[in-house]
Amino acid sequence: MGRVRIIGGAWRSRLLAVPRVAGLRPTPDRVRETLFNWLGQELSGRICLDLFAGSGALGFEAASRGASRVVMVEANAQAYARLKAHAAALGATQVELHRGDGLEFLARDTRCFDVVFLDPPYASGYLERVLPRLPPRLAPDAFVYAESPEPFDPGEDWEIWRQDRAGQVCYRLLKRRMAPPHD
Repeated sequence: MGRVRIIGGAWRSRLLAVPRVAGLRPTPDRVRETLFNWLGQELSGRICLDLFAGSGALGFEAASRGASRVVMVEANAQAYARLKAHAAALGATQVELHRGDGLEFLARDTRCFDVVFLDPPYASGYLERVLPRLPPRLAPDAFVYAESPEPFDPGEDWEIWRQDRAGQVCYRLLKRRMAPPHD
């Protein structure tokens, strides 16, 4: 079993055990540090969605930095069990866990989120299927973090706010483009 470290906030330096599950690769420390610098370090009052939670690195990092609610969705039973154990050990009452498919969760949950983390299994094709379904679930000025092995085109409905690459990880912070007002 591997480990990932929470890098900021109330649970700074806490280690999370990561089960050995095929396709599970926690977002590296350096990438998370850059992402949370982009988001402004503090997430107080924000509602976050970690749609493919995996190790929980992104969701627990957001909770550690003050997010009022972090909804984490994970399909793999072993990874989900580990997320539950971490939430209990941290006393993470703001973390809400759901076991299941991310796309199915989006289809049935009607809440809006301020920050959405998308780090799906790389070979799944989930990014291309999830992005068009996200707009009704986004609060005004919401950010969407997307991670992939190669640069990808999010489509004309999205503005690339920030982007970078670290080793095998391409990551982008997206905002939904607003339609111009009609006269």
